[in-house]
Amino acid sequence: MQQITGGCHCGNMQYEFVWPLDDAEIPVRACSCSFCLKHSGTYTSHPEAKLTAVIADPARVKKYTFGTKTADFYVCVCCGVLLFAVSRIDENDYAVVNVHTFEGIDSARLVSRATNFDGESLEGRLERRKKTWTPTVGVSVAEG
Repeated sequence: MQQITGGCHCGNMQYEFVWPLDDAEIPVRACSCSFCLKHSGTYTSHPEAKLTAVIADPARVKKYTFGTKTADFYVCVCCGVLLFAVSRIDENDYAVVNVHTFEGIDSARLVSRATNFDGESLEGRLERRKKTWTPTVGVSVAEG
């Protein structure tokens, strides 16, 4: 297991992403939807990973939902960084993390895979997320 840290530019949102494989390639997907294109959303996830995020000031976080309304994209309203997306499916949260927010990771480990979800049914999209997105997600507000 490897602990990857990351966060937004201003530091309002920070996270720890526990990746199940040490020093291995990290597959990334650049989403082709208009929102992700405009935010350089390039994501990774793993069914054995774990995401734990802490928000200092929740008033400075926007959960943006669009399109199929099946995922919330966490964006810092202060610095504009898109950190991750969370999809609630069958009473469980699943997440993908924007690799552009990783800190201290050798970019050579990030291996891009061609991705296009155009034409995917809503049911197919949710099933894919349940199989490939990170199923252990915690988002909390910092104490104090």
